[in-house]
Amino acid sequence: MIIDDKTIIQAIRGRTEVGFKLLMQKYKQPIYWHIRRLVVSHDDAQDATQEAFIRIFRSFNQLKDEKSFQGWLFRIATNEAFRLIESRRQDRVSLEADGCEANRFIADSYIDFSNLEVVRLQRAILTLPIKQQVTFNLRYYDELNYDDIAEATGSTPSSAKVNYHIAKEKIIKYINSNENNYE
Repeated sequence: MIIDDKTIIQAIRGRTEVGFKLLMQKYKQPIYWHIRRLVVSHDDAQDATQEAFIRIFRSFNQLKDEKSFQGWLFRIATNEAFRLIESRRQDRVSLEADGCEANRFIADSYIDFSNLEVVRLQRAILTLPIKQQVTFNLRYYDELNYDDIAEATGSTPSSAKVNYHIAKEKIIKYINSNENNYE
């Protein structure tokens, strides 16, 4: 059964507990994977996902436009991922020679390294500037439209479209230039 956003919103406003169960049923996995692609670590993604849903719960009455509900949810999730990334950046002393987040990807035990194409793609995504990472992930993995991406990233739909296409070109270039590094 597919739950539409309008039903979730009405349920939250009518019976909060039922509404949030519906919200979690529909969005827990997509929000987790969105955050996971940004923070890389499973444990960090779980923490940030939990914090994101707490923030969603606490700020639900601030939702202004029901049509942008999905974008609003992903914006909160993105901000929570950014908060976690920033706090980790301040807490950690870089052990990587180039300081690239792509090197952290190797250490994550939840990654299936048997699919080389997935590994290549993830490494390429992690080399992008954060706004391009977010935009690419939201469009490619979460299949959000540019209006929702704009809502999630605090930009305009045209800016989201440009960021996605630039990110896509950079990913293709990265994969092509590092093709021999994976064999």
